[in-house]
Amino acid sequence: MRNRMTSGGRPSIRRFYATASAAAITLAIAGPGVAWAQTAEKPQDDTVQAIVVTGIKAGIQNSINIKKNETSIVEAVSAEDIGKLPDVSIAESIARLPGLAAQRVNGRAQVISIRGLAPDFTTTLLNGRQQASSGDNRAVEFDQYPSELLSSVVIYKTPDAQVSGMGLSGTADLRTVRPLAYGKRALALNLRGEKTSGKKLNDDSHNVGGRFSASYINQFADDTIGVAIGYAHLDSPSQVKHYKAYGYEAFPNDSTSPDSADGALMLNGQEVFATSRNNKRDAVIGIFEYQPNDRIHSTLDLYYSTFKQKETTRGAQWFSNPYADGATFTGVTTGDEGGSKFATGGVLNHGVPQLRNDYNTRMDQLFSAGLNNEFQLTEHTRLVADLSYSSNKRKEQIMETYAGYGRGVGGVTGATPDVGRTYDTIGFKVADNGFSQYDEGFNYADASKVTLGDRAPWGGWGHDGSIRFPHVKEDVKAVDIRLEHEMDGFVTQLSAGVNYTKRDKGKTVLDNDLFLKNGRQQVYVDAADLVDPTNLGFAGFGDVLSVKIGDVWRKYYNWAPILDANYYDKNWDITEEVTTFFGRANFQAGDLRGNIGVQVVKQKQESSGVVINGLASGQPIVPTKINAKDDYTDVLPSLNLIYDLGGGHRLRFAVSKTMARPRMDDMRANVTPGFNSLVCSSQPCGPGTTVNPWSASGGNPHLKPWMAKAADLAYEWYVSPATYLSVAGFYKKLDTYIYQQTGTFDFTGIPIPVGASIPAGTTINPMGQITLPANGNGGTVKGLEFSGAVDFGQFAELLKGFGVQGSLSLTKSNLNPTTNTDPKAKVRIPGLSGTVYNLTGYYERGGFQARISQRYRSAFKGEVVQLYATRGFTEILADKQVDAQIGYTFQDGPMENLGLLLQVNNLTNSPYRTRLGLDNGGTKTSSGASLPETYEKYGRQILFGVNYRF
Repeated sequence: MRNRMTSGGRPSIRRFYATASAAAITLAIAGPGVAWAQTAEKPQDDTVQAIVVTGIKAGIQNSINIKKNETSIVEAVSAEDIGKLPDVSIAESIARLPGLAAQRVNGRAQVISIRGLAPDFTTTLLNGRQQASSGDNRAVEFDQYPSELLSSVVIYKTPDAQVSGMGLSGTADLRTVRPLAYGKRALALNLRGEKTSGKKLNDDSHNVGGRFSASYINQFADDTIGVAIGYAHLDSPSQVKHYKAYGYEAFPNDSTSPDSADGALMLNGQEVFATSRNNKRDAVIGIFEYQPNDRIHSTLDLYYSTFKQKETTRGAQWFSNPYADGATFTGVTTGDEGGSKFATGGVLNHGVPQLRNDYNTRMDQLFSAGLNNEFQLTEHTRLVADLSYSSNKRKEQIMETYAGYGRGVGGVTGATPDVGRTYDTIGFKVADNGFSQYDEGFNYADASKVTLGDRAPWGGWGHDGSIRFPHVKEDVKAVDIRLEHEMDGFVTQLSAGVNYTKRDKGKTVLDNDLFLKNGRQQVYVDAADLVDPTNLGFAGFGDVLSVKIGDVWRKYYNWAPILDANYYDKNWDITEEVTTFFGRANFQAGDLRGNIGVQVVKQKQESSGVVINGLASGQPIVPTKINAKDDYTDVLPSLNLIYDLGGGHRLRFAVSKTMARPRMDDMRANVTPGFNSLVCSSQPCGPGTTVNPWSASGGNPHLKPWMAKAADLAYEWYVSPATYLSVAGFYKKLDTYIYQQTGTFDFTGIPIPVGASIPAGTTINPMGQITLPANGNGGTVKGLEFSGAVDFGQFAELLKGFGVQGSLSLTKSNLNPTTNTDPKAKVRIPGLSGTVYNLTGYYERGGFQARISQRYRSAFKGEVVQLYATRGFTEILADKQVDAQIGYTFQDGPMENLGLLLQVNNLTNSPYRTRLGLDNGGTKTSSGASLPETYEKYGRQILFGVNYRF
């Protein structure tokens, strides 16, 4: 096989994929175990002894090799064999790396925080190329990339000036195999069955699925053409038991009994839902390499996937407070919660549960293509040209419908507030850490009693359901041209080039209300449109009526668009053009080596949106299109140093200036005005007076990028191929941070609302305040990272096959993204967990494999989907998750290379929990503690499968 590395310097980033991905699989070629390949020593033969390491240890060794050989400070995870990364999800795999933490979305690790910063600060690459995201912003959802089709993932913690688009917190580079570097033919097949523990929660769902993947690699035409093809299919169910508390407050004494409950904090509303999801993903990769000689090398990468998700939710929600329906509480028991009297149980009188039958769908289509051409112009000079395109489309349907016990004429409105609303008596026991328990009086699964229709108090919610259609599309086009020149002496390589990347992203959300036909007449559901009732016994509630709403909603409902300000504010388009000029020098002098580089980044940004006119009740909104542009230039220097102390010991030092582009939704040009028609009620008005009634909220198309200065220092000790120790410290000084601030806006041209009470002769100042995201005060993020791996077999024969790897990350920040100067009003940054640790123990010998892993993340501020398909933040509590697997691969005989594998993820069925209120918001106890909000359980994910390579 040809040596495809240039002499005298580190291989280019894309050439490094060849060596890294080949090593990840070549080391694993024989299945689990360790085999020795050697020839007799002969004076005339220069053959050297070779060690072939396979299985779990192969993946660990290759990850260590990547970490050791990269000039930048990196973390890596590598495949044990073709199509066998150590976890069923890419996000699960990289969440185990030092300094990284995953956020669970619907029970699955989906987005990643690096070093305590939100996913928006991270750039994701596929084979070195920026990827489009189907999310609302820049963060890539890693579950769109099958682990079976990747050979390794490398996380850059310090930048490489030669790689454009590096993230501020770090960069995740997903890598696929390089067939010519792999050097031989291989075909690998993986098949796994999958089951979610427990019974399925909804009758029309399933809790059994499966996975299948196939990978083929070969070389042709005397090893000048290489081909790799892969296909992965996922059919993965999930079940979610969900409970949420709306809030807590002390009610008037005459609404609670006995008197000992007076002044107690009472739960004022709750919901109990059972959700069943099905995730189906089909993905293919194609890699074509052509290298007719040592002067020309071309690689074409293609990736395509579709990810379809269906979600059925059924359950009940209701208010429990005296201000809704005159509710009262009897038999109330109390306890102490943070020094406050707290209602732990009792009976709610006059409760009206609103039943829910919801059906959501989502489809993501991801396509990525890249063509890399390398031309060896002279013995020491090479030209690299890379073209790439990435596209991601997301289409969703989010539908909710309402039902209740009883039937009335018409629908609930302000004029008819009690139509079909039947009062129930519901016993309750409030849990501090778990599912609260309820004992309802009615049978909410009785199809002869339950009807469709709004049952909310206070005149209802004004509709009988809603259906929304979010749609996100993003395209990323890039060209990268680089010239590299190898040298002798202190400087070993010089490289320079330019990268041009254009990103177009748009989001639309079509909002619609659902109204029952025949004047919102509450209606029974036909038997043919029902499935077996959904049981909410995990919260003690019993069965609820289950409608096949996704199939039959058009039969019962009319729909009408919601053209309110919220609708217009959720629709936007952003275009970015980023041109990066870069230069880098590799150098080496004795035991010191490294690189120094600089990037000059010219950014152009353009945002399209609307000024949302129409401010009075009943007045139609007349959106006025606006378009805003801006441009910035930033200079980003970087330095990476490695000093070899000998004996496997080394020091690393890096300093850099890094950048992250602002969030997409923050850059929207939309403006939503507000007009205080009662401004004259608080000040004199009339001839000669001036008032300032205007205000607004919106986005900011003039946002500058996040900028940070960073320093890293690390000590590493590489003891053996599978044993190392690392201690690292980092410090990031963010020059600014983007958060909500108040500025000025010119409201000239926006019509004054009809009916505004402004006396004649009063001057209305067109200048007003606008609240919008803006660059404000920065701060620091700093931390310590401890990581290592130990192969116990090197110490004693008895321990051969045993090993452990793990990491501990401790992170702090003084960032306070708020204009409030009150020290008690401190605001946390999203994504920051103070403590993150991962620990994995394994045993591998004679074809037998076993592994158990635990990862922990302390409480943090996370971004989630909230009401009306908008995104917001909540406090997600500490999470500890355990995964385990056991397997055996036949070493010889007719079943040689056939492997059996059993995996259990979320072994302890750890819950997802949030607390009410964010930062200093929400109801607090006397001690200042927050109270429980969301509690979810997902069950265990059990997989059994076979894999075969030949």
